[in-house]
Amino acid sequence: MRDIIYKAIGTIHSPFREPKGMPIQPVGAKGIKGLVVVEEEYLEGLSDLEGFSHLILLYHFHLSSGHKLRVTPFLDDHERGVFATRAPSRPNPIGLSVVRLEKVEGNRLFIKDVDIVDGTPLLDIKPYVADFHVRQGVRIGWLEKRSDQAVSKRSDDRFQNEGN
Repeated sequence: MRDIIYKAIGTIHSPFREPKGMPIQPVGAKGIKGLVVVEEEYLEGLSDLEGFSHLILLYHFHLSSGHKLRVTPFLDDHERGVFATRAPSRPNPIGLSVVRLEKVEGNRLFIKDVDIVDGTPLLDIKPYVADFHVRQGVRIGWLEKRSDQAVSKRSDDRFQNEGN
C-alpha cells in the first residue's frame, strides 16, 4: 500500500497538556474552551464558517505511538477490536471531535466542548449538520451499556465528579 501524506492546516489548543485527566469524548467536555489556530495560507477557507454552531475537527493523534488491533477502551474492561473503539492507538492515528464554535476571528476559531490535547495538529474542519448525521435504528454495540459513563469519565479512569 502506498503512503498517504497529510499536511497540518493548523493547531488545536486546549487546557489539556497530556491525555491523562482529560475527558474521553466531547460529551464529557461540555463547556471546556479551546482555540484552533489555522495557518494563514488557509484563511480564505474559513469564509462563511461562523454561520455554523458546531464543527467536526479531524486531527492527528500526535502523542500516539504505534498501534494495536485489540485494545481495552476507557469505558470497558474487555479487550475490543480497535475499529470498534475510539482509541488513539490506530493504524492511522486520526481523531474526530464535534465541537461548538463560539466565534471566528481571522484565523482563530474559539471553540467549546474540547476533548483534545493541547498542540494537536489539525488536519481538516467540516461543518457539523445534524440533519446529515441523524440515522434511524442506530446501534452502538458494546457501548450500549456504557455510553452514559462517557459524560463523566476521564482518560485516567477516574470520574470527574470525584473532585480530582
